[in-house]
Amino acid sequence: MKPKIHRGRLSAEGFRFAVVASRWNDFLTSKLIDGAVEGLESLGASEDSVEVFMVPGSFELPSVAQKIAEGGEFDAIIALGVVIRGETAHFDYVAGEAAKVGQVSLDTGVPVMFGVVTAETLEQAINRCGVKAGNKGYEAALSAVEIANLYREIESRKQEPGVKEKAFPHVV
Repeated sequence: MKPKIHRGRLSAEGFRFAVVASRWNDFLTSKLIDGAVEGLESLGASEDSVEVFMVPGSFELPSVAQKIAEGGEFDAIIALGVVIRGETAHFDYVAGEAAKVGQVSLDTGVPVMFGVVTAETLEQAINRCGVKAGNKGYEAALSAVEIANLYREIESRKQEPGVKEKAFPHVV
């Protein structure tokens, strides 16, 4: 038996994207923003389909992502930031709070991509922000497009004849 595999297309056409980015470590987060915008453009996003919302730091990413998702204007949200470990436990609190953007997806039904670089050193952060090699903003943008398309496909299945609303209607 070979199951049917569903995978989101890599086309940004017809979707709207919000980028929520931290101003903290701006010399790196600006590279993530550039990478995300480049990724969206490379997949066909129009100039007016992408908006960037700046927040003070990565700690604020989940709350602003939540507000944006609740507004219903965007098909996906890309959260971007850079948190570099220091000498105190502050890193753990900020990185942990930033990771709560995943809960925003579950609470609102709007996909939120985690494009936050969490690094032990400045050099590691530089390497993940596209200054030397890969760019986590670009990668998060591609994931946002793929998941937005997959969500749309899943939603459209509800309209197809013969597709049951619930496989187990007695389960709440």
